Amino acid sequence: MRFGARLSKAISEHGPLCVGIDPHPGLLASWGLSQDAAGLERFALTCVEAFGGRVSVVKPQSAFFEAHGSRGVAVLERVIADLRDSGTLVLVDAKRGDIGSTMAAYAAAYLTEGSPLAGDAVTVSPYLGFGSLDPALEAASASGRGIFVLALTSNPEGASVQRAVGSEGRSVAQSIVDAAARANAGAEPFGDVGLVVGATLDELDVDLSDLHGPVLAPGFGAQGATVADLRSLFGSDLRGVLPTSSRDVLRHGPGTASLRSAVDAIRASLEM
Repeated sequence: MRFGARLSKAISEHGPLCVGIDPHPGLLASWGLSQDAAGLERFALTCVEAFGGRVSVVKPQSAFFEAHGSRGVAVLERVIADLRDSGTLVLVDAKRGDIGSTMAAYAAAYLTEGSPLAGDAVTVSPYLGFGSLDPALEAASASGRGIFVLALTSNPEGASVQRAVGSEGRSVAQSIVDAAARANAGAEPFGDVGLVVGATLDELDVDLSDLHGPVLAPGFGAQGATVADLRSLFGSDLRGVLPTSSRDVLRHGPGTASLRSAVDAIRASLEM
């Protein structure tokens, strides 16, 4: 089953919430854990126990694992394997982007069957040109995985690039949306190419109507975005939108029961 179909099935079973595993040093400290690979492992595996089989998508933030070197990457590999064993879709938030053989190597690492870093999808950056992502698109197609392409992010620095208007009169962000839509053409209910669009944006100045793919919406919860904000940006039908909550859930740790209760509360709010 292709990624888009697996995602649609997961949403129908668990709702659209994506929960992040972000082992930020501040969160490790608030959980009473050591600032080393052992603390990282305890944190991450607690999250796996709490979220596995209970949400549609779990999104481990690769950078916080990489910060601990090879032992941290080994923990990330275990997180990916254990979540997939639980039947939970894993979106590795790595934001990789490069050209040629280097992009092909990233694709092999995150999108090729048998790689310990390959979840069900990975975030990628198109800002060396959407065509630079071809190795990732090809690897995802071959293995039935997905990619989420940065399109319109909510950080202030992003606007100078993403909202810049090209010679065709489209913003850079709209050109990325259009390229993703072409890759998803004919796919129902979702294609395998999703977009990352910030949930805290003041306005959605791109047209997503032809995307036929999912939208990852980071910024929900602790960063300020509400259910009302999601509906204001994306419309009342949020079936293809994956609001992402990390700190708003993780601050309820380290107990698995309290983490699960936080997930249940957010999921219920999305159904209202």
